[in-house]
Amino acid sequence: MKLRNDLRNIAIIAHVDHGKTTLVDELLKQSGIFRENETVSERAMDSNDLERERGITILAKNTAIQYKDSRINILDTPGHADFGGEVERIMKMVDGVLLVVDAYEGCMPQTRFVLKKALEQNLTPIVVVNKIDKPSARPEEVIDEVLELFIELDANDEQLEFPVVYASAINGTASTDPDPEKQDENMQCLYDSIIEHIPAPVDNSEDPLQFQVALLDYNDYVGRIGIGRVFRGTMKVGQQVALMKLDGTVKQFRVTKIFGFFGLKREEIQEAKAGDLIAVSGMEDINVGETVCPVEHQDQLPVLRIDEPTLQMTFLVNNSPFAGREGKYVTSRKIEERLLAQLQTDVSLRVEPTDSPDAWTVSGRGELHLSILIENMRREGYELQVSKPQVIIKEVDGVKSEPVERVQIDIPEEYMGGVIESLGQRKGEMLDMVNNGNGQVRLMFMVPARGLIGYSTEFMTLTRGYGIINHTFEGYQPLQKGRVGGRRQGVLVSMETGKASQYGIMQVEDRGIIFVESGTEIYGGMIVGEHTRENDITVNITKLKQATNVRSANKDQTVTIKKARIMTLEESLEYLNDDEYCEVTPESIRLRKKILDKNERERAEKKNKVTQ
Repeated sequence: MKLRNDLRNIAIIAHVDHGKTTLVDELLKQSGIFRENETVSERAMDSNDLERERGITILAKNTAIQYKDSRINILDTPGHADFGGEVERIMKMVDGVLLVVDAYEGCMPQTRFVLKKALEQNLTPIVVVNKIDKPSARPEEVIDEVLELFIELDANDEQLEFPVVYASAINGTASTDPDPEKQDENMQCLYDSIIEHIPAPVDNSEDPLQFQVALLDYNDYVGRIGIGRVFRGTMKVGQQVALMKLDGTVKQFRVTKIFGFFGLKREEIQEAKAGDLIAVSGMEDINVGETVCPVEHQDQLPVLRIDEPTLQMTFLVNNSPFAGREGKYVTSRKIEERLLAQLQTDVSLRVEPTDSPDAWTVSGRGELHLSILIENMRREGYELQVSKPQVIIKEVDGVKSEPVERVQIDIPEEYMGGVIESLGQRKGEMLDMVNNGNGQVRLMFMVPARGLIGYSTEFMTLTRGYGIINHTFEGYQPLQKGRVGGRRQGVLVSMETGKASQYGIMQVEDRGIIFVESGTEIYGGMIVGEHTRENDITVNITKLKQATNVRSANKDQTVTIKKARIMTLEESLEYLNDDEYCEVTPESIRLRKKILDKNERERAEKKNKVTQ
């Protein structure tokens, strides 16, 4: 069997924040891919604004570096479970993985999730223990944890013999010795490990072509771009090929352009051979998992499985009294066009029309997945409203089932009781408890996904901000009866339209927590705060103090009002109840009741109680 020894294809996988993207940065810099005078930003692979702001990877990216005589194709994958759809497909494109694990945190829920996907594809692993320079690093114990995880996930004997590299990506050093003092000055040993241990692709470029699309990109000039791997044969520009669609139909097209990856750039190439990772344009409706092969030799590769969405929301045209004030795109046609454009590149998303022409059901992999779509839309100038996220219930073997998440919590010991009690109320089932001996406890739970909606704010309050919570989708289990989670408190709803006044806020601040600052424009039916009790109340925070010409004996004391609680988009989405919407515009995020008029709202509530 002939191999392409000059090529290696690897994916970098890890839990969120364990240093994947920083590691890729260093591998790029040290490979000499950039010119001496070229400025390279930190986390060069995280190219869009949201990725840079939040420090997370949302879309998988590919790059290639030259090391000695070999070319290494590297795919940087997301660590969040919400973007798990990306990770799974990438595993099909590579022959090995670098599993990056934090030298202090060790194995986390996402480490388990991504490693499981890699082992299922029978990929060769190299373990990189990163952040070895941390004072709290515990490399030997972390390697034991990794080995236990491999055994638990039924790794075969070859996979269990994984090589280990100890690295500090931020300093650009690596070594095969766990002693932080003995780090080499560069990452040479990591490059050598990749060349030595990751299998080279089979060179079957004489056989008929097979190319499969694993990722999608979109470009206004050339339309859809399919990114994938040539599994066998050779692809040339101008070649007439057959695209084998997922629905069984076959379409013919001509390859107009082929791009190869070099550093952070895409460069046009004339042909690609077996083992190459490339981007191809020329097909309008190419989709993930479809196979490109010669017209006379149609041979389809197994279709890639894409994780089903677990959460859905309704997206609506903004119809609040302030609609159209701040956004550029406010009509249903514009919103629908934007949602359909998102489907071009995001295969884990579903958009379905509803009975109303102004509303769509949008389903995704989790709150983060959907909130990033909403955040991108508002930055682009869209105005819209969204409903409370709901989990997708589906039938499994005739039984109604709901998604369940594996939750890992790291907290100081003193907050343990409160957290266990709060997850118990959300139908959480405790699997494991490990006391690390330094006052920290690690808890493992299985919790229905609907129990976790809105939980992070409560969790932060319970643990005074010292807790760390991570969760990842585990599977479907029979639906549990009764209410799971949800908000306990009622809200303060504005009865008037106008500007919030300092005097008005002072009159109602003992009723709860206020969400708006003095001078904010508000409308009747908008939520302006959280009530201390379980019921909603209507308040007037636009009220102004009556001025009289009589001076008071004690003069006006200088009064200070409590700081308003301003919520982010994610917090607002988590906060919503069934009868509320979140109004999102480029400049504001407002919470409101679905029915703005107080009397109509009360009538609807009475009707609801009767029907229940």
